[in-house]
This record gives sequence, structure tokens and C-alpha cells, in this order.
Amino acid sequence: MTRRPPLGISAVWEAVMKAAGEQCQCSGGLCGSQHSKTGLRCIRTTGHGRLLVAPADLTLSPVAAAGVPTEQLRAWCLDCHSKAQNRQMASLRQAEQHQSEEPLSLF
Repeated sequence: MTRRPPLGISAVWEAVMKAAGEQCQCSGGLCGSQHSKTGLRCIRTTGHGRLLVAPADLTLSPVAAAGVPTEQLRAWCLDCHSKAQNRQMASLRQAEQHQSEEPLSLF
């Protein structure tokens, strides 16, 4: 597979890929996989498929994510990104639900 940056933000994509060594930066169970067979880091690279650029906090709105500085962006493979986003959103919903629960009344 050829290494092609996405249209429109190629300079940002190139900077993040260079910092990441052109490898998905998911590690230590962010996506639910411990990546234990691969040194605790996803092994997908630009040679194995497309990588995208996104912040580590995948619960940010698209507008907030667009404002994240390049140094705080990560390289993600599609699989790890999707799974990590689902896990982070579920955790956020659970935290919001826990905060919004009314305290038990005494009477």
C-alpha cells in the first residue's frame, strides 16, 4: 500500500506521522487490546493501511479536536481509533450518569 497523506491537512499529518514513526500510537489498552504480543503498542503502520490523526482525548467535539495543537495529536489506525473512542465515550457517559444521579432521600 502506498503512503498517502489525506487531502487538506497533509503538513499536520506528516508532522504527526514523523513523530509517531509512522506507526499507530495506541498502547497499553487504550482500545481494549493490551497489544501484549507486540510490546504493548499497536504494530500497524502506514505500510499496513491508513493511519489517521486525532487527539488522545477522543471525546472532544470536532470543533475542539480541530483546535488541538499538532504536538498533542496522535497517529491511530482505524481499528484502534474506533475501539478507543467507543471506550472513552462509554466512560464519559458513565461518569455523567453518576454525577447526575440524585442522592437517595431519607424520607
